Amino acid sequence: MSSVRVVLSAAPDPAPFSTLADWWARYRVLAEGAGSSIDAAILGGFAGDRMAAAFAAGYQAALRALVPDLPSDRVVSFCVTEKGGGHPRAIATRLSSRGAGRFSISGEKRWATLSADAGLLLVVAKAGEDASTGKNLLRVARVAAPAPGLRLVPMPDTPFVPEIPHAEVFLDDVEVTEADLLPGDGYERYVKPFRTTEDLHVNAAVAGYLVREARLAGAERGLVARLASLLAALRELSKSEPTDPAVHVALAGILVALRAIVEEVAEPFQKAAPERYARFARDKAIFGIAESARVQRFERAWEQLAGG
Repeated sequence: MSSVRVVLSAAPDPAPFSTLADWWARYRVLAEGAGSSIDAAILGGFAGDRMAAAFAAGYQAALRALVPDLPSDRVVSFCVTEKGGGHPRAIATRLSSRGAGRFSISGEKRWATLSADAGLLLVVAKAGEDASTGKNLLRVARVAAPAPGLRLVPMPDTPFVPEIPHAEVFLDDVEVTEADLLPGDGYERYVKPFRTTEDLHVNAAVAGYLVREARLAGAERGLVARLASLLAALRELSKSEPTDPAVHVALAGILVALRAIVEEVAEPFQKAAPERYARFARDKAIFGIAESARVQRFERAWEQLAGG
C-alpha cells in the first residue's frame, strides 16, 4: 500500500509538464524508488499536472510489467499496429533469418506511442506461418533507436492528450540478433496480455492523478477514499495473470467506478483549477479508446467463467 499512502499524504504539488525529456527525467526517479510497476504508475500519475503525464507513466510502467528486464534509462515504445490494424493476421512486418543468429526486420508500423522519443522499440513481426492453421507466427524484437534502416515519421496530434506523440515506423532490413528476440510467442506472451496490462497501469496512473486533483480542489474525503479503494484494487489485480477472465471482470467494474468518479470530481476540479480542468475535459475522451475491445473482453470473460 506504499504508493496509495503516498498519494493520500504527500503534498499534492504537481510538476509542470514541459517536454517529454523533462517528464522522463522526473519519472525515472519515481519509478526507480517504486516497489513495483503498478506503484510506478500510481506515483507517476500523482506527480504530473495533466492526463498526458499519467498516460505516459502508466504506459511505461505497463511495458516493464510485460518485459521486466527493459532498461530503466530509455523510453520504450511497443510497435504493433499496421495499416490493417493490430490483429495477428494484419501483421505484415517480416522477421527474416540471415543465418548465424542474425535476422533482419522490414515493414511499417503506425501509431507507435512515444516512438519518436524512444530509445528502444519492441517491434512485433511475422516470423512465418503455422503449417496446420495458416496463422501468423509472431515474434517481438528489441530494436535500439536510432538504428540503420530505421526511420520514424511523426503522425498528426490526436485531439486529446496531444502531448503524447505517435509516429509511423519504417523498417528497411533493420538488423537484430537472436539476443534481441524476446522469448516465446509474440502474440500469446506479449500482444494479447498487453491490453489488460496497459489498462491496469494507465488507469492506476489516472486514478493517482485524480487523487491529487481532488485533494487540491478540496473534494469530499469520501470521493478521495473511493479513489484510494480503486488504487488498492488495481494494485491487487496487477499481481494476477492478465489473461485470467476473473481479472477482466473485476477490471471492468473498476473502470465503471472510475468513470463515475471522473464525473463527480468535475465540479470541484473546475472551480479550483479551471485551466487544468479544461485540459482534463479535453483529454478524458481517452477513456473511450478501445472501448469495443474492452466490451468484447468482458463478455468473453463471463463466457470463460461460466464454462469452468
